[in-house]
Amino acid sequence: MLSLAYAGTVVRASLAGMTDSNDTRDIRDLAEIPAVEVITRAAVMLMSAAAEKIGLSSPDPDASEHRDLDEARRLITALAGLVTASVEYLGPHAGPVRDGLKSLQLAFREASAAPDEPGSGPGEKYTGPVG
Repeated sequence: MLSLAYAGTVVRASLAGMTDSNDTRDIRDLAEIPAVEVITRAAVMLMSAAAEKIGLSSPDPDASEHRDLDEARRLITALAGLVTASVEYLGPHAGPVRDGLKSLQLAFREASAAPDEPGSGPGEKYTGPVG
């Protein structure tokens, strides 16, 4: 079983390091990481993954081998829940994180063959209709 000390590897966005190895030199103590940093990094990870699943990292998003709109929907909805629940704690990060979420919601709508009704898109149950 992993100890909580290894959860700090997520801060480096590396799941490969989450093993029972004894090398903890590069792992930050979770007690030292401010909540706003953990929340912001989680949001950035969700944004990056959603962008990949929409195909935004590819020159032609429609032909991206990583495109998976079902997965993108889940990631955007998770991001919307996180942002809605934590916006009061994000301070100056709140605006850019909200803007990133809205951009992903709009990109998802554009990428969809049959766009959702307003208010039914990914994360819109938390953010309200986007459009």
